[in-house]
Amino acid sequence: MRRVLVIDDHIPSRDNLKRALAASGCQVVGEGTSGKGAEELASATVPDVVLMAVGLSDLDGIRAARKIMQSRLVPVILVSSHYDTETVERAKRAGVMGYLLKPLRDGELLPTIEIAVSQFQEFVTLRKENENLKKTLEARKIIERAKGILMKSKGLSEEEAFSLIQRKSMDLRDRKSTRLNSSH
Repeated sequence: MRRVLVIDDHIPSRDNLKRALAASGCQVVGEGTSGKGAEELASATVPDVVLMAVGLSDLDGIRAARKIMQSRLVPVILVSSHYDTETVERAKRAGVMGYLLKPLRDGELLPTIEIAVSQFQEFVTLRKENENLKKTLEARKIIERAKGILMKSKGLSEEEAFSLIQRKSMDLRDRKSTRLNSSH
């Protein structure tokens, strides 16, 4: 059962969306009418996905979606009674994972939610892999610089310099491990 946060300031639309979610087997964990309060509500309710209207009276749903995506990693699906190319482009740039048109057709809500959640999980995994690769690349750059310095200052071959770095690294790890074990 997916946990869903609904943000829509148009009461009949919000009620229709809640009914459609219930019929799809989803749990509405929160609802709101404000784009400005959406970020706080998303943090408080910890939903699997946020369904948000584009046209909110206080803050555009796309701007609110961007804030939610930046502060808390949760997929956002926008819901609107109309669309235009500019709005869709803004939604894509904001990182929105889905866009549904009102009135919702039977059977389209749950597949859209499932695909958005799945794509978002892949996005999060790729983001983590990217961060790990950046760290690995940065570490390699440091090691290459250190090898260069050792080769130049001590007249070592590349293999000897790398071996020295490895030994020093293991020595540091051993010392750290010994200190941690002796403090317990």
